[in-house]
Amino acid sequence: TEAIGLYNVGHSCWLNSLLQVFFMNIHFTRILRRITVPLYAEQQKKNVPYQMLLLLEEMQCGKQKAVYPIALAYCLSAYNVKLFVQHDAAQLFLTLWNLIKRQMKKPELVEELNGLYTICIQEHLACQKCSFEEKKNSNMLTLPLPLLDSNCRMLKTLKDCLQYFFHPEELTDHNMCFCDQCGRKTPFRQSMKLIHLPQTLTIHLKRFCFEKAAHIHKLSHYLPFPQDLDFNAVLTESQCQADDNEKAGWQYDLFAVIAHSGSISCGHYCAYIRSLTERKWYCFNDSEVCQVSWDDVKCTYGHSNLHWGETAYLLIYMKKDPQ
Repeated sequence: TEAIGLYNVGHSCWLNSLLQVFFMNIHFTRILRRITVPLYAEQQKKNVPYQMLLLLEEMQCGKQKAVYPIALAYCLSAYNVKLFVQHDAAQLFLTLWNLIKRQMKKPELVEELNGLYTICIQEHLACQKCSFEEKKNSNMLTLPLPLLDSNCRMLKTLKDCLQYFFHPEELTDHNMCFCDQCGRKTPFRQSMKLIHLPQTLTIHLKRFCFEKAAHIHKLSHYLPFPQDLDFNAVLTESQCQADDNEKAGWQYDLFAVIAHSGSISCGHYCAYIRSLTERKWYCFNDSEVCQVSWDDVKCTYGHSNLHWGETAYLLIYMKKDPQ
C-alpha cells in the first residue's frame, strides 16, 4: 500500500535500485506471483525469482519503513554477484534478468517475461561494391546508447542519442569486411533497424567510457530526456522494420530512472520511480523513500562541472495505455 525501502547490506545500492524498479512494475509482479515454488529448502535458497517473491511479500505485508534483502543477496552470491563490491547497474540488470528467466520453470511465464522486456533489432550488413547483403535478427534487453559521436562530440539530447544509435555506419579502410561475392575485403555499410519494442523499455546511457591506457571515465554532461517518448517521431522509415500495428504501440511514458552519483570506484545508485497506481514520483535511496517532483527527477540530467553529481544511467519507459 505504500513505498517501502531496502536496507543497504554491503554496498548493495545497485541491487536495491534494480529491485525497486522490478517491484514497482505491476506487469513484472503479476508474472512473479505465478512462479512455481521449489519443493526443497535448499532449492528455495538458490532460486532467484522465489527469493524475490519472498522479499516482495515482506515489503508489502510488513509495517517497517524498510526491509533487509539479505536472503536474496546471499542467493545471488551463489551466482558470483558479490556484496561489498562496486557493480555496474546495467550489467547487473542483465545478470539478474537472465537468472530470473532461467529459473522460471513455466514456459508461458518465460514467454511473458520476454514480451515484457525484450527489444528486437535487425542488423544489416551491405557490401558497397556489389549487391551482397546480410540480415540478422537479434534480441536485446537494453538499448545501449552512446553519449558521444564518432568524433567524440557530446550528443545533446536523448533523441540525438537514439538517432545516432540507428544511424548507418560506413566500414572502410581497416574496418572493411570480407565479401564472399567479391572474394576480397570491401567497404561495407552497417545499419540497424528496429523491429519490436517491449512493454517495458530499458535505455542504457553509456556514461562510462574508455580512454587511453584502459582508464574508464564518467561522462557527466547535461543530457535531457522526456517524460513522453514517441519512437515514430524519432526514427525515420529506413530505420524501422515494423508494420503499422507494431509502430502504433511505440509511444512511451517515463516510468523510472536509475541514477549514479560519485566516481567509477566509489559511487552510489538510487532510483526515481513513478507509481503506476498513484502517478506520483518517488525517490528510493536504499532505506529512505520519499515523494519527489518531476523537477527533482530532472536533476539527474547531469552537469559537466559536477563530476560527482547525480546523473541518469538507466531510463525505463513504459508503453502508454491505449485507453
